[in-house]
Amino acid sequence: MLSGKNILLGITGGIAAYKTTFLTRLLIKAGASVKIVLTESASSFVSPLTLSTLSKNPVLMDFTNEEDGSLSWNNHVELGLWADLMVVAPATANTLSKMAHGTCDNLLLATYLSAKCPVYFAPAMDLDMYKHPSTKATLDTLVSFGNKMIPAECGELASGLHGEGRMAEPETICTFISEDLKKGRPLYGKKVLITAGPTHEPIDPVRFLGNRSSGTMGFELAKTAANLGADVVLITGPTALSLSDSNIDLVRVETAQEMYEACLAHFPSAIVVIAAAAVADYRPKQIHKEKMKKKEGDLLLELERNPDILLSMGQKKKHQFLVGFALETENELENAKGKLKRKNLDAIVLNSLNETGAGFGPGTNKVSFIDKNLDIKTFDLKTKPEVAGDIWEEIIGRIHV
Repeated sequence: MLSGKNILLGITGGIAAYKTTFLTRLLIKAGASVKIVLTESASSFVSPLTLSTLSKNPVLMDFTNEEDGSLSWNNHVELGLWADLMVVAPATANTLSKMAHGTCDNLLLATYLSAKCPVYFAPAMDLDMYKHPSTKATLDTLVSFGNKMIPAECGELASGLHGEGRMAEPETICTFISEDLKKGRPLYGKKVLITAGPTHEPIDPVRFLGNRSSGTMGFELAKTAANLGADVVLITGPTALSLSDSNIDLVRVETAQEMYEACLAHFPSAIVVIAAAAVADYRPKQIHKEKMKKKEGDLLLELERNPDILLSMGQKKKHQFLVGFALETENELENAKGKLKRKNLDAIVLNSLNETGAGFGPGTNKVSFIDKNLDIKTFDLKTKPEVAGDIWEEIIGRIHV
């Protein structure tokens, strides 16, 4: 949920400020762009140079910058407009009180008052300060403004006391924000199962039967689903692709049998299932333990059927919305419709290797979406992320009817 977000991190002067180095790293790792505004007192606890290095952006502290005899203005309005969300962490009692009462005596507070995006704050202070009635009134006021409080945690405090008031851990802050951003999304609270990539069926320790699938389409479908609020399980065969998203559980398999077992384990709890993997229909009947040596004459491999993953899920389907893929080279529409009916699918995505820019390899695809009523919607050639968006739009329109 944080990937592609512009996040403005405001750091105030508390001992927990040292944790913001880890928080910055986590936000960057999640795919966010991070800019940091530091109060003067915060710079006593954490180095602006460290934060600038981690965020890959200058750290701002004052309304103006003086460099080489010239003076430039740090535009707090532009900062507020740039941000998709703002996080104040740690948020000290002093800064929280100023935020609640509209005090504007530093760049961070001016930016907060200018921000039009959601604002999250993570209180950090000693036990008695946190419990004080004035602090409670401040927190209630900030929440009433629409700000989101990331609750303080219990534990050992800088004073040596043990209790509530320590800033939430960086991992907790990232999770809190991600979960909050998911609320209201069309797939929020829904589990989605997606398969991607090829399968490799071993012949011996060196060779295998496989296909040219890169897995890109399945990965893009998973990323789009996560951005729409879903909890995603992505089961992928061998690919060079990777992703880092706390809302996607990436399960790597090699063979069709392994993918079959993984799918059946996750299928019962899924609401939407998209089978985008290019699964091998056959596997060698015998797997040689040692590398096969070249001999005179031809080599004959005896093959046996792999389990039909999509058919099995179609037979077991109860509440799931099940979508298959059909990559065809001839009689495309008739073959896709036959697969849709034969495997008890709710929809099928047809693409043809006869279309330039479609199928394996390219970063583009051209598909037709066919539902169980045989309503067909054909899309132009688009990038695979765009195709993923089109497919999900079609699915969501049907599961929310």
